[in-house]
Amino acid sequence: MLINGHPKRSVCVFERLSNFWKSKHTMCFQGHGEGRVEKCDEMMGMIFEKLRICSMPQFVRFVHDLPPLRKHPDVVVKDLRFGTIPVKLYQPKASTSGLRPGIVFFHGGGGILGSLKTHHGICCNLCKKSDAVVLAVGYRMMPKHKFPVIVTDCMVGTIHFLKSLNTYGVDPARVIVCGDSVGGAVATVLCQKFVDRSDLPKIRAQILIYSTLQSLDFQSPSYQQNKNIPLLSQNLIFYCWCGYLDISPSWRSAVLKGTHLPAEVWEKYRKWLGAENIPDKFKKRGYLPVSREPLNEAAYLETKIILDVMNSPLIADNEVVSRLPEACIVSCEYDVLRDDSLLYKKRLEDLGVRVTWHHMEDGFHGVLTTIDMSFFYFPCSSRILDAVAHFIKGL
Repeated sequence: MLINGHPKRSVCVFERLSNFWKSKHTMCFQGHGEGRVEKCDEMMGMIFEKLRICSMPQFVRFVHDLPPLRKHPDVVVKDLRFGTIPVKLYQPKASTSGLRPGIVFFHGGGGILGSLKTHHGICCNLCKKSDAVVLAVGYRMMPKHKFPVIVTDCMVGTIHFLKSLNTYGVDPARVIVCGDSVGGAVATVLCQKFVDRSDLPKIRAQILIYSTLQSLDFQSPSYQQNKNIPLLSQNLIFYCWCGYLDISPSWRSAVLKGTHLPAEVWEKYRKWLGAENIPDKFKKRGYLPVSREPLNEAAYLETKIILDVMNSPLIADNEVVSRLPEACIVSCEYDVLRDDSLLYKKRLEDLGVRVTWHHMEDGFHGVLTTIDMSFFYFPCSSRILDAVAHFIKGL
C-alpha cells in the first residue's frame, strides 16, 4: 500500500503501526469485547482517511490481516490464482476413495473489510468438520473497486472451479455456495445467475450466514433494534452501502425516511419486504412502523441502483427464486440484517424451495469470525459451524 505515492514512507508508517496495533489490541483485550476493538480500528481508520494517509477500509484491512494464520494439521491449504482472482484451496489431509462435496466460500465484510486471511479459520474448520473441499474466493474491494466488482470477481472464480472439479476431487452433484454477510448475498446472486447455465454443474445448495439480501428498507424491526450493536452498526452499513454503490452519504436522511423510492415501488415489494412477513416474536424488543414520506425525486434518481437484483436478491422474480437450490439460512438475533434472513426464508418457502433455518438467540453479526480467536471466542460460532457442517453432510 502506498501512502500519498511514497513507498518508503508507507513501509515506515505501517511497520510502526504494526507494532503499535499489536500492543493496542493487547490492551483492548483486557476487559473489553471485540466490538470495542473493531470500533477502535474504524475510528483510527477514519482519522487516517481525514489526514489523507490512507482510506479507512485500507487501514482496517491492514490491521485485520496482521495476525499470523493458524495452522490446522488436518487440512492442506494452497494459495492459487484463477486468472487474476486470488483463491485459497482447503482440502482434508485424510485420503478418500470417493469424491467429496465442494464448497465455494465468499467472505463477508461489506466490501470494505474481510479477506482470505480473516476467514481462514472459518474455511479450515468448515473443511475439517464437513469433510469437504473448500475454495475461498478473493475479490477486489473498496475504495478503488465498486459495484458490481464483488459479484463479477466471485462469478469468475466460481466458474473456474466448476469447470475443474475433477482436478480437486469434487463431486459435481454436491457443489455448494456459501458466504457470510455480503458473501451470502453473492452466494444467492450467483445461484440466481446460474439457474439457466446448462454448461455448468448445478449448484446443489446455498448456505447464507447472516446475509445482506436487500438494500431498500433500513427501518425493519432488526434495523431499529440493533442499529448500535457491534460488529455491524447502522453507521457502518451506510458507509459500506454508499461506498460500494457510489451513492452520496448526503442521502442518508432520505433513505431512513423511505423517500428515496416511489410509493409504487414500496407497494410492489411490500409483499416480500413488509414487516408483516416477520413473526411477531421478533418485534418484542421494539418496533415502530415508519410512515413513508413523499418521494424525493433527486434521491430516487441517484439511489435506484439498489433495485438491481445483484444488490437486492430478495426481490428477484418468482420465476427465478422458485428454481433456486435448497438453502441453509443462519440468522442472529443481535444483527441489523436479521430480518433479511427471515424475509428470504419466507420467500423461498412460499415458492416451494426447501429451507433449513438456524437462529442464534445469542448471536451477533460477524460472530463466526471469532471461531479461531482465543481471546474473543464465542461458543455461538461453533454452533453455527456445526449446523452448517451437518447440513452439508446430509446432502
